[in-house]
Amino acid sequence: MFICICNAIRECDVRRAALAANGDAEAVYAMLGKRPQCRQCLDDADAFIMDERRRARVPVAA
Repeated sequence: MFICICNAIRECDVRRAALAANGDAEAVYAMLGKRPQCRQCLDDADAFIMDERRRARVPVAA
């Protein structure tokens, strides 16, 4: 499923990068070589990132 249509970023891309990047969705996008365009996807991307880190038991920054 696509999370970010503007950058063609898929859920699996966000989940994979969530464990390698520190920070929020914007940090994950940067790691993927992208920048948020319309920004409508950031809340959903942040939710997937937190979910993936929780699954891996990685501490979530406050």
